[in-house]
Amino acid sequence: MSMGTTNLGQVRERHIGAMRLTGEVLSHILRCVSEEQAHDLRDGPAGWSIVEIACHLRDFDEIFRSRAKMMLGEDHPSLPAYDHEAMAVERAYQQEQLAKACEQFKASRQETITFFAALTPDQWERDGVHPERGSFTMTDAVMQVGLHDLDHLEQITRILAG
Repeated sequence: MSMGTTNLGQVRERHIGAMRLTGEVLSHILRCVSEEQAHDLRDGPAGWSIVEIACHLRDFDEIFRSRAKMMLGEDHPSLPAYDHEAMAVERAYQQEQLAKACEQFKASRQETITFFAALTPDQWERDGVHPERGSFTMTDAVMQVGLHDLDHLEQITRILAG
């Protein structure tokens, strides 16, 4: 038995497990946050509100999944870049309802978990070229999701801690 293969498989499974927890952690954190607080509390004077962060998590979950699907369907694709600041304005995140954005995120996240959990060993070896990180494997992709989640969960808790 190859130790590296087993360990890499375990790493991937743990990251998929972490993805499962994000929706629950987000729900726990936001349980006592009012709609008014979600729109008014910000990460600094020019920073995002909590509802904008929730919308960003939702939309980037779809982006992560679409990039991974490109990696499955094409050989070494150049993955598209996205301007998250422009997206927040274009999609009017500040006008959305927190509960709806969170429910949409949890539904999207279930699709992302299902996608990654179904990958075969050969599919895990697929790669692409990330717009900011260069060569990018499917393992990098699954890890990026959890690290992105953690960054924004920390951001929300920091906003709430005031």
